[in-house]
Amino acid sequence: MFLKIGHRGAAGYGPEDTLLSFKKALELNVDMFDLDVHICKTGELVVIHDEKVDRTTNGQGYVIDKTLAELKTLDAGQGEKIPSLVEVLDFIDKKVRINIELKSVGTAKLVSKLIKDYVKDKNWQYTDFFVSSFNHYELKEFSELTPAVEIGALITGIPIGLAGFAEKIKATAVNLNVEFINQEFIADAHRRGLKVFVFTVDDPDDIKKMKQLGVEGIFSNFPDRL
Repeated sequence: MFLKIGHRGAAGYGPEDTLLSFKKALELNVDMFDLDVHICKTGELVVIHDEKVDRTTNGQGYVIDKTLAELKTLDAGQGEKIPSLVEVLDFIDKKVRINIELKSVGTAKLVSKLIKDYVKDKNWQYTDFFVSSFNHYELKEFSELTPAVEIGALITGIPIGLAGFAEKIKATAVNLNVEFINQEFIADAHRRGLKVFVFTVDDPDDIKKMKQLGVEGIFSNFPDRL
């Protein structure tokens, strides 16, 4: 099955990692969308890509140095606010699978606990979640805490051992940058029983090429192009 994955919601149509972007992703019938989580000063998981607020909001400084209340005063684009992960989960309410990308150290434990709470108390399933990270130590920790949730190892280049690294952390998928992907890597991943997801693909010709290469899913800012 090929997965149509919205990048940071549907970031081509609304401010990335905001409820507006996630709402648009739902409207475009994505199979899954990804979001990014950091920890703020007061300990909540907040949905924002960068460790600083400078690029995506009208504020300045590090997420970890700001309380949730302080983050809520910022404009994340078109009047949108930085949402907490709890807000996003409650907003989506099991309508679509969510790929949570662990961005900062310490997120594994908090995300694991939150997922377990939602499964226990809010009738979510472990299969409603997919967790990924460039930090493979954090990802491994999450997987050990929550083995029922599938994980994807993020990389930007192709390692010497191809997809072998992903087996070591018991990943079910490798999420690879479109600039580096090739048939050899995909074949190696498939031999190991791994899925291959590609980010971030917006050009129609690139989308066609990725499908021809046989990847299992594509992340796009314009998921309707998939």
